[in-house]
Amino acid sequence: MAYRIVVLAWLSGWFLTLASQAPALRAQGQESRPGVAEQTAGLQKLEGFFDFHWDEVHGKLWLEIAPEQVGSDFLYVESLSSGLGSNPVGLDRGQLGGERVVRFEVMGPKVLLVQPNLRYRAMTGNQAERQAVEQSFAKSVLWGTTAAARDDDGRLLLDLTPFLLRDAHDVTGRLRQSRQGNYRLDQSRSALNRARTKNFPDNSEFDALLTFATDGDPGRLVSEVTPTAEALSLHQHYSFIRLPDEGYRPRLHDPRAATISMTLADYAAPLDAPLEKRWVRRHRLLKKNPQAVVSEPVEPIVYYVDRGAPEDIQQALIEGASWWDQAFQAAGFRNAFRVEVLPEDADPMDVRYNVIQWVHRSTRGWSYGSSVSDPRTGEILKGHVTLGSLRVRQDRLIFEGLMPETASSSVRCQAGLSPSLEFLAQLDPQSEPVDVALARIRQLSAHEVGHTLGFAHNFAASTYAGRASVMDYPAPMVQVRDDGTLDFSQAYAVGIGEWDKVSVSYAYSHFPEAADEAVELENIIQQALSKDYLFISDADARPPSAAHPLANLWDNGSDPVEELEQIMRVRAIALESFGPGNLEEGRPLALLQNTLVPVFLYHRYQLDAAAKVLGGAYYTYALKGDGQTGLRWVPAQEQRRALDALVATLQPSALTLDASLLEHLPPLPLGYSDGRERFDGRSGRFFDPVAAARIAADMTLSGMLQYQRAARLEASHARDSQNPGLGEVADAVFESTWQAQAPADSWQKEVKREVEQATVDHLIQLASNNRAAPSVLAVATAKLEEWRDALRESAQGLPMADVAHRRFAAQ
Repeated sequence: MAYRIVVLAWLSGWFLTLASQAPALRAQGQESRPGVAEQTAGLQKLEGFFDFHWDEVHGKLWLEIAPEQVGSDFLYVESLSSGLGSNPVGLDRGQLGGERVVRFEVMGPKVLLVQPNLRYRAMTGNQAERQAVEQSFAKSVLWGTTAAARDDDGRLLLDLTPFLLRDAHDVTGRLRQSRQGNYRLDQSRSALNRARTKNFPDNSEFDALLTFATDGDPGRLVSEVTPTAEALSLHQHYSFIRLPDEGYRPRLHDPRAATISMTLADYAAPLDAPLEKRWVRRHRLLKKNPQAVVSEPVEPIVYYVDRGAPEDIQQALIEGASWWDQAFQAAGFRNAFRVEVLPEDADPMDVRYNVIQWVHRSTRGWSYGSSVSDPRTGEILKGHVTLGSLRVRQDRLIFEGLMPETASSSVRCQAGLSPSLEFLAQLDPQSEPVDVALARIRQLSAHEVGHTLGFAHNFAASTYAGRASVMDYPAPMVQVRDDGTLDFSQAYAVGIGEWDKVSVSYAYSHFPEAADEAVELENIIQQALSKDYLFISDADARPPSAAHPLANLWDNGSDPVEELEQIMRVRAIALESFGPGNLEEGRPLALLQNTLVPVFLYHRYQLDAAAKVLGGAYYTYALKGDGQTGLRWVPAQEQRRALDALVATLQPSALTLDASLLEHLPPLPLGYSDGRERFDGRSGRFFDPVAAARIAADMTLSGMLQYQRAARLEASHARDSQNPGLGEVADAVFESTWQAQAPADSWQKEVKREVEQATVDHLIQLASNNRAAPSVLAVATAKLEEWRDALRESAQGLPMADVAHRRFAAQ
């Protein structure tokens, strides 16, 4: 017992001694912690928005956080500064990730990069109300670390290297999603890229080379574009950006205006007001003199073209993008928008530059108009256009196929946009496809820049006078002259469209302080409506089930049926004279098929447009009380015109190539491989003209017998028996194919059989589609039974090939 008392007494004294020494020990620990200056001695310091230090020996980057920057919001953007080069996978050079408002917060020893939740807010001065919303929804902590050094005034030093050497862009996820293999980030083969790591007063830019490795089998798409597919290396870029001041005023989005919007929920909104707020995404543009009808801007919007684009492309991109200045002039600005070549020392990923970037891929693909905007307000801080370089080559290929070799250079040279190009075309007939392709790239430049200015597609704009918007997808307007030759002089429009002026006026007009902005914006919309301008965007144009006859991609004209008939005439003229003359001298003859494909399928988009007339409706994005008609069904006679025009594209005469052309389509030589620009066939390495006809027929039938369109046909017929129903459409298909007189030409007979089998296949698909309406399933099934019986009966007394064909289809 005595022993235990002695031990307890000794322990009590020991604990008391430690407790008395604890403050001194803590103070000693604080004094021994290195300061920022001590920790960064001898390192290269780069001053800017966030000061940082570069450690060349260890390849590290140390970030300083000033006391006033702790808890202060800034914008964080990640992107790819170099790409994979595969369009199906994505991961393009210049691809932007999401922008995020973030802040550094200190919690004990930890420094956290926190992203507040800006989708849900309380826009009020009541702090408790704002806090209630903030605490109701989750925030996101994007990264955490421990400060390597801390000064007495609160200045912090962080090792930012681990933050930069991570897969922030989710490259591994994209590769996995594309079925290209299970890759992982290999830190041993990754490093910071000092050359593209820079600092400026309002933005700090960081860059890293990241290597992704796999121990398994890499995917085919990755193998096609990497020197060693087991290890692919990309550059990832990070931007820390000072947020704009509070001088920007958000503008309300209107569904009748073609502006891209941002949406947030305001829980402080009155009960009689919408919870959701929608604001226009736009650049900040102010007049120096708001009272003037036309004024210079406080600061112009300037876009810069990639120096990596060839010189003729650069010029075309500048010319096309510069068209937008016409719209800003119409909105009351003088010299508010201009386009220049990117300065030699500028990085296209730098947030200070709006850029038009020229991006290469192994196959052609989409171009994009993206932007970096302030998530708090929708203010666009950086426009970033990505233009795929192979698109212009595909356009050239289309016109090489459309322009017959028999046309003289003087006739063919009518798309020239400058005397020098026209003179060149007269010297060399093959230069005119390049000329027309450059006309297309001008339009594409304007289109994608339009997205970065905040504007959505308007797929109805090509239907009213003058092809009224560069935000539509333009089909080349090729006309047939009286002598039967093709005229390319109006292939693509030049200059900004009238609808684009409406868009700029709505988004960017700067009104005098005394003006009521809501009234002024409504006036802009009403003036557009008074001119019958129509705005219909993606959701009502792209889906196979789309129903608005005037909302189409790659179309022209206000009558989709008439335009289909016009395009079929152009296609027939081009195919009639198609041959080796449509191929450049010295190229393998087998490559002629690459040129044939876009000509043979030249009508494909107008097929979609005409199909929308069946069971279709005209409608607008009307607001209550604005005087617009909400919806009007397509009249029965228009639907039947479309039906006649569509079944005409199934005729053997429209789908059979001249047999002599096959002599000029040998298999590919050694060193050349099949690609996406060639027809799939069923005859080995040989071109299969019957398979080509089937592909074209499938395009027609898939539009006519689409299951949601079929449901609208049945509903429309139920409302008014004068409207065609699905049964009438099926009958028209059967009569124009199976019941049509057999052609004398043996090639056309074979094509006719192929198309007839396609009709059966598509109707079977419709009758077995479990997403189709019961009425559609019933009619499709009944029509199949009628077809089966008719085919069995009609097989009697025919040649053996026809008997076998009809029995097989009936079975």
